Amino acid sequence: MSSPSAVDLQTGSPERFGYSWNIYGEILPEHEEQFRRWTAPLQPSDWEGKRILDGGCGIGRNSYWPLKFGAAAAVAIDIDERSLAHARRNLALFPQADVRYHSIYDPVEPDSFDIAFSIGVVHHLENQPLAARRLAEAVKPGGLVLVWLYGRENNGWIVHVLDPIRINVLSKLPLGIVHWLSWFPTAVLWLGLRLGFGRIAYFKLLRQLTFRHLRAIVFDHLIPKIAKYYRRDEAISLLRDAGLVDVQATWVNEMSWCVTGRRP
Repeated sequence: MSSPSAVDLQTGSPERFGYSWNIYGEILPEHEEQFRRWTAPLQPSDWEGKRILDGGCGIGRNSYWPLKFGAAAAVAIDIDERSLAHARRNLALFPQADVRYHSIYDPVEPDSFDIAFSIGVVHHLENQPLAARRLAEAVKPGGLVLVWLYGRENNGWIVHVLDPIRINVLSKLPLGIVHWLSWFPTAVLWLGLRLGFGRIAYFKLLRQLTFRHLRAIVFDHLIPKIAKYYRRDEAISLLRDAGLVDVQATWVNEMSWCVTGRRP
């Protein structure tokens, strides 16, 4: 178990996302398409035979697909027990999966993974550079680090409209109330999508989802205490400053960044 001092650093929202994952704890077929977009530089064959680290695994859905693609072993870490319970159930089919209570801020078997990744987690942490450094330390020389981050590009409406409401109001409300409230923006979004609102790739993806899946996404945007939206150069600098080389950023859904780098 991670030391209290390390866990105390993670003043993001693990308990808030744990609440969400406890409601939306199932892995859906649509999650594969999301995963493949979030990890766009990699093909399913790139995971085959690899030992991987999932930093901030939630319900394990982002470990599930690499394991299905043939990953040799996976260590999936998180610090919310509800999330970990779902992850253990969701990954029970894979004996090579090791789900652990462990902070992303603590070292995890340095120099031992082929791929270390964190999807949708780092931008919610208080110490984002430290999390990136820990991922970099976990991989072998030549190993790959992949981080998916919210993008600032095309998300100005969130930064200027939603963020002040989330920070000043929603982050202070009981989660049950926020979840109840999430139905209303989800209904507006669901209707808007069916009326043709949104022309960029992300909205085209959202049109394929059920109302429940859409609500899970909306709820996740309403609950964090911290949410940083990265510009391309900031996303690249995050991994370069962690000591990685050959850092590249791939624009995902025209609203986010998949950033990769290799350990020298």
